[in-house]
Amino acid sequence: MAEEMQINPQRAKHLAENLASISSRIKAVSPAGKQVRLIAVSKLKPAADILALHQPASAPPHLHFGENYVQELIEKSRLLPRSIRWHFIGGLQSNKCKQLAEQIPNLWCVSSVDSDKKATLLDKGRGALLEATQQQAQDQQQDEAADKLRVMVQVNTSGEADKSGVEPGDALALCRHVVDACPHLQLLGLMTIGAIARSQATTAENENEDFVCLRDTRDRVAKEMGWGEERLELSMGMSADFEGAIGLGSDEVRVGSEIFGERPAKRDAVV
Repeated sequence: MAEEMQINPQRAKHLAENLASISSRIKAVSPAGKQVRLIAVSKLKPAADILALHQPASAPPHLHFGENYVQELIEKSRLLPRSIRWHFIGGLQSNKCKQLAEQIPNLWCVSSVDSDKKATLLDKGRGALLEATQQQAQDQQQDEAADKLRVMVQVNTSGEADKSGVEPGDALALCRHVVDACPHLQLLGLMTIGAIARSQATTAENENEDFVCLRDTRDRVAKEMGWGEERLELSMGMSADFEGAIGLGSDEVRVGSEIFGERPAKRDAVV
C-alpha cells in the first residue's frame, strides 16, 4: 500500500522539477484566468513515481494521472490513495469497459469513448458501482459514494486508419447517446490524438489542423445540443504540441515522458 512505498528522494525531486517546468510552460501560454488541466501520463511507470507527485514533500499534490492499460490502472488504483483522479486514456476494448468503470471508484474520466456500445458498457459498470457504494455508505452512515463517470468522445481528426475515434461527422450522435441513454455517465467533452507529423510541426504560428478540426467539431456539437461551447471541454495536446493545443483552446493536455522520462518496454514495466 501507499504508506509502505519507498520513494527515492532524488527521484522525487527530479519528478517534481519536471512537473513544475511543464506546469510553468502551460501557464505561460494559457489565457488569463484559465486553468488548463495537466494529466501526468504514468503508464508503465512505478506507483512510487505517482505517489511522489501526489504526496510531495514541499509542493501542492498533483491530482490527475493518466493510464493506458486497464489491468495496470486497476493495480495502481488499489495501491495508491483514493484522492488520485485517474484518467483512462488508452484504446478502449468493449470487454474491459464494465470492469474499468466498476472496479475503480476514483476513475475520474475515460477519455477514449468511440462507440455507443462502449459507452453503454461503461454506464452499466458505473451504475453497478454507484449502487454498491451508495448501499455501503448507507450501511456505514457515511456520505462518501462514487460519482458519475466523466467521459470524453474520441474523434479521429487525422483520418488515419490506425487511429481510434469516431469521424467528426459522427461525434454528435455519440454525444447524444451518452447524454440520453447513459444516466451514470457525464459527457465532459471531446478528445483527439493528432497525426504525428502535424504534432511535430505545431508552433504558435503553425496551427495544427487536427486541433482546429476538434475545436470546430466541438462547436458544431454544442450548437446542435443547444449548449454554449464552454459546456464541452477540448482534450488535445501532448508532450510535443501541448502549447499549440492550448493556443487553440485545449482545456486539458497529456504529458508523460517529459515528466517521468522514457518508458520501459511493457514487458519490463514494474507497478
